[in-house]
Amino acid sequence: MSLIPRIRRSAPVDDITEADLEITAPETSAAGVKAVSVALERGISQAGVVRTARALARLNHRDGTDCPGCAWPESITGPRKPAEFCENGAKAVAEESTTRTVTPQWWAEHPISALRDKTEYWLGNQGRITEPVVIRPGDEHYSPISWSEAFALIGEHVRATTPDRCVFYTSGRTANEQAFMYQLLARSLGTNNLPDCSNMCHESSGSAMSPTIGIGKGTVSLEDFEHADAILVVGQNPGTNHPRMLSALADARARGAHVVAVNPLPEAGLLGFSDPQSPTDVVKSLATQGEGEGERISDDFLQIKVGGDLALFQALGHLLLRAEEASPGSVVDREFVESSTAGFAEYAAARAELDWDVTERATGLGRFQIERLATLLINSEATIVCWALGLTQQPHSVDTLREIINLLLLQGNFGKPGAGACPVRGHSNVQGDRTMGIWEKPTTGFLDRLDAEFGIVSPREHGYDSTDTLTAFERGDVDVFVSMGGNFAKACSDTEILERGMQRTGLTVHVSTKPNRSHVVHGQTSLILPTLGRTDRDDRHPSGAQFVSVEDSMSVIRSSKGRLEPVSDQLLSEPQIIAGMAEAILGHQHEVDWRAMAEEYDVIRDHISRVVPGFTDYNRRIRQKSGFVLPNPPRDSRSFATESGRAHFTVSPLEWLEAPEGHLILQTMRSHDQYNTTFYGLDDRYRGISEGRRVILVHPEDLLELGLSDRQMVDVVSVFTSSDGQSSERRADAFRLIAYPTARGCCAAYFPEANGLVHRENVARESNTPGFKAVTVRFEPRSGA
Repeated sequence: MSLIPRIRRSAPVDDITEADLEITAPETSAAGVKAVSVALERGISQAGVVRTARALARLNHRDGTDCPGCAWPESITGPRKPAEFCENGAKAVAEESTTRTVTPQWWAEHPISALRDKTEYWLGNQGRITEPVVIRPGDEHYSPISWSEAFALIGEHVRATTPDRCVFYTSGRTANEQAFMYQLLARSLGTNNLPDCSNMCHESSGSAMSPTIGIGKGTVSLEDFEHADAILVVGQNPGTNHPRMLSALADARARGAHVVAVNPLPEAGLLGFSDPQSPTDVVKSLATQGEGEGERISDDFLQIKVGGDLALFQALGHLLLRAEEASPGSVVDREFVESSTAGFAEYAAARAELDWDVTERATGLGRFQIERLATLLINSEATIVCWALGLTQQPHSVDTLREIINLLLLQGNFGKPGAGACPVRGHSNVQGDRTMGIWEKPTTGFLDRLDAEFGIVSPREHGYDSTDTLTAFERGDVDVFVSMGGNFAKACSDTEILERGMQRTGLTVHVSTKPNRSHVVHGQTSLILPTLGRTDRDDRHPSGAQFVSVEDSMSVIRSSKGRLEPVSDQLLSEPQIIAGMAEAILGHQHEVDWRAMAEEYDVIRDHISRVVPGFTDYNRRIRQKSGFVLPNPPRDSRSFATESGRAHFTVSPLEWLEAPEGHLILQTMRSHDQYNTTFYGLDDRYRGISEGRRVILVHPEDLLELGLSDRQMVDVVSVFTSSDGQSSERRADAFRLIAYPTARGCCAAYFPEANGLVHRENVARESNTPGFKAVTVRFEPRSGA
């Protein structure tokens, strides 16, 4: 039952029509007045003026709602801005606060056969799901089901199989309390099959950092940006994916820091920034109708080839060591290296020589560009290196990130102001989910504490990550798949194979707010369980309104409380849903008191305080004005929790991506109008692309060499050689080529439309992260197009 009047326009009837594609010149500056106007228009069109104002008023403020978008932090000690959110954060809130609703009548009007032809844009824009629904074998429509019947159905299916054939997937937006309950449910059942979206994004970061510096998280705080001399932003597009980061970069540069962007695409946010909360920038933006240059963000832009970063950081290491030889003690922090690290001699020997011809070929950069960056680092007293998915989704990603750690260790850039490693996480609380135990490879210590707290016996065998789950679907090894948020079918690689596997599964369960592709490529029986969003009030509890907590990219734990009236009285919170599933699967006499946790979230936090390190006295500390910061040994005490107690230099062979003749290396990317698999709209305005998504960005000279032309329609074919030497191809039909200033030999297409081109074995070694930035492709012109 809808509790909010429909005060705005209805959901779109028409789907994406690629024939309406419009191309204009890319922009050279991000944000500005245009960002404000777009954010407000999206919010009002989805939820109306009053509801939008209420949702945004306390967003990212103390005792407010944490943005359901990215994980960029807020200041702990300093004041918050009046509007402590960005354009894409406002879009995320608009999507969640919408008054559009998907009711039982809507499901009755839309057969599953028709929904399978719809895009994510159309599905997601239909609105919030109001009641639990089910589809059974032979049904053409989802139909209503009561909560009790839904839980009973889950229990029936889980008890009919074995724990190893059940998979519990987690989206990064799941807050700490429900993430902890969810992993407890899986381990109480007897499985570590806990894939999550981390597996598909920053798993490579953790795989590189944990063995080398003893922690898989970033080692900087937001305040460190105020003290850095040099900041490298590598394989990252902050203007779209973490827009509030631009303020920190602009402030750092104004103070005198040097910012260098390294990326295959000249993204607007790497070039300029108009702060919509700066009167000066607003005046400039208004004077140019929001199209001004803005303040320059980067002092230098290195347009590197996709996959060339390992070669770059090895070259930088070589140059820094050469400078140290010429002037001993001027570059390498000898005291730190000798007292706190291991493996320096082997690293120095490996970087003693460098083949510049190979380095330039691998990176696409000139020697002078790399030497200029090395000079900047040599002169820097404190360096931060930031990175995102541009570095984590290639076969050699873990080696690349180890080279970054080597470079930071060389100059002692840990445990001092303005220095450190900064992997910028994408989704709000994706880092917190891992902290809470959402991991297929849990440590023995974590499981021992979990078992002692709850009187259970957790399994010790490792479970499935996201890529393993895809393979298990293909083999028919999954009987029950439960998704706590997210859109697994669209987030993974090898889309067609995954969808076929999901449709053979006995039961799929989706805890969701809105329709998505995973709901329509469902198992033989499928449940959709509608839940409260981050912005919704969660007050139907015996003790009154509840709040949750999240962890940002810099290990700050803060509270989040929704303020909006839910669109339906049939929505349950995620802790209530997890408790309902647990009681149906395990029985009410199970060792764990699930109901107590669902009714009072302080109970969950008390359990967490005794299981998860760093959370002692959780309930008191989370109620502090700005929350609290988790321990981080490299940052806090220049210590490293490795087996040796030292940080480790590592040696990796040189590797890069190079396509055979007639092919290019493709990377996937987000539009400015999307977040992961959610499409807010069809306007990628920074790149000048609107009203269409099936495009491939290619350098004009590459188009000429391939005998192709701008705006030509093609089919895209990817080629991949498996570990057994077998070559295979994947196809994605009907894409339009767009001449664009990409790095030579490289091209780019939107995620998730291009995900089907990524073979499931195309993964990063060690982390098993899909190779979304490492796809070898060729183009076949469409006849008659």
